Amino acid sequence: MPIIVFASPKGGAGKSTSAVVLATELAQKGAGVTVIDADPNHPLSQWAKRPGRPETLTVVGDISEDTIIDTIENASARTAFVVVDLEGTASMTVAYAISRADLVIIPVQGSQLDAAEAAKAIRLIRQQEKAFAKRIPYAVLFTRTSTAIKPRTFQHIRGEFSDHGVPAFETQMHERDAFRAIFSFGGTVESLDSTQVGNVAAAVSNARAFAGEVIAKLRQEVPEAKAAEVA
Repeated sequence: MPIIVFASPKGGAGKSTSAVVLATELAQKGAGVTVIDADPNHPLSQWAKRPGRPETLTVVGDISEDTIIDTIENASARTAFVVVDLEGTASMTVAYAISRADLVIIPVQGSQLDAAEAAKAIRLIRQQEKAFAKRIPYAVLFTRTSTAIKPRTFQHIRGEFSDHGVPAFETQMHERDAFRAIFSFGGTVESLDSTQVGNVAAAVSNARAFAGEVIAKLRQEVPEAKAAEVA
């Protein structure tokens, strides 16, 4: 089934947040989802211990470079989607996970430093393509962006990616309190209490747009054998 990997050599780029938002959106549509928490800080495992995790979503932790491939393949045999949250470094665990991906999502904040780290992730993807003689689709996801202000740096970086043929999501993961709040309260963006967290409706709309675009990319990229499993 489709394997979606979140990768960036830079910590704090928004991998875990984007991964849990996507996984919960897929699960709320009724799909079985396995989330593989390969981040040594285990943010998704900690989130899963809080109330409100969708019933069709399972989180698997304690991952190493010796177990990552088997864990991904076993999860792919059991559930409709596999979402992998990787550590913020370049490692064999990261390389192995990328080699199994149907789609690699590279979260990037609007800074030149993040853009440079995204370029490293792309080089790693291309190395795995050569090593395994397969095409590995990927796209950049801009995170923690403002809905109102588009700094020149952000516009420049987005333009550079476009000029170099780097695919990017149209949807951006905006800076939202709700996306942080799910790690405090548990559950999903939809289950947050709007009296405790601001602008939940806008976060829900953002999350659904992101999940919808991921599904659209998978329909384009996933091989025929897996395409039928994409909701």
